[in-house]
Amino acid sequence: MKVMLKKDVHGSGKEGDIVTVSDGYANNYLIPKGLAVPADAGTINAANIKKQAAKHRVEVQRKNAKALAADMSKLSVKVYTKCGENGRLFGAITGKEISAALKEQFDIDCDKKKIRIDEPIKAIGVYTVSAHLFEQTDSSFKVEVLPLEQ
Repeated sequence: MKVMLKKDVHGSGKEGDIVTVSDGYANNYLIPKGLAVPADAGTINAANIKKQAAKHRVEVQRKNAKALAADMSKLSVKVYTKCGENGRLFGAITGKEISAALKEQFDIDCDKKKIRIDEPIKAIGVYTVSAHLFEQTDSSFKVEVLPLEQ
């Protein structure tokens, strides 16, 4: 019997998949538990349309991420912080501060978890930082750490 899974079922498939299972398994377990519905022409067509829409959404997100990565590679973000003698910082510059500076200066939303800092930024200067925007789409940009005027 062909059924369309409404939820992930271990050993059978993922949500939205059309799978062939035994009649007893479908009628006694999957359908009564609400894990699947019988696959007729309408449900198969709906599942295909849903998969195409999801694929299109991912492609649009990938395209937008690539465009954003190209724009971000030209940026130089300025982060102001307190520092001591010889340009040493009190602490380190984190992804949270860089994310806030991106939002404030360029109106770019980049989650702090997606910003990758190779080595801790603990001194005044210019550093190269990368941001993971999407699958296989990273962008490197400059972070300029400047002393806070007091």
